[in-house]
Amino acid sequence: MQIEETVLDSIRSRPRFKIFTDISREKYSDLLVNFLKAKSADYCGNVNNEAATITVKTEHNNFWKPCLALITNIDEEEKKTVIRGVFGPTSAVWTFFMFLYFIFGILWMVFITIWFVEKQIKSNDFPWALSASFVTLFCLGATYAAARLGQIKARKEMQQLREFAEESIKSFENDYAAGRPASDAVAN
Repeated sequence: MQIEETVLDSIRSRPRFKIFTDISREKYSDLLVNFLKAKSADYCGNVNNEAATITVKTEHNNFWKPCLALITNIDEEEKKTVIRGVFGPTSAVWTFFMFLYFIFGILWMVFITIWFVEKQIKSNDFPWALSASFVTLFCLGATYAAARLGQIKARKEMQQLREFAEESIKSFENDYAAGRPASDAVAN
């Protein structure tokens, strides 16, 4: 098992990592279903052959309760399975934040364009355009800050999800090396 993560992956809106393994996609999804059942007191989720979504069971639900999406692909060059882990909030929260980024971005472009055209034609019809563009930039920054604050508050749960992903592979690889079948790997 080889884990790959860059600095850019940790500062994104949705942090991510990659795990390279010799386990096939089908075996990994079967293993993940069994591993999730064995850890059902702490985790819940949905697993299929191509992707899985895992969350930590907690007493409280804040707006950035992290979900771990595990997406499996085949690396044709190295003949290995690549498991891509992507952290993020629930899909409803993620969609809301993308909507805010889109709206504030469009508004900023409109206001700065109005201000620029007003200066080019030497008009004074829209004196508020530059101020409005700064307000929308502030709103964009506040949206980003809210997302980062949510990530900081959910750091512990994100670490638990990361450990879940690594343990699911390590348990299989250790038991496979010891000669036990995959179904016994999860029972231990």
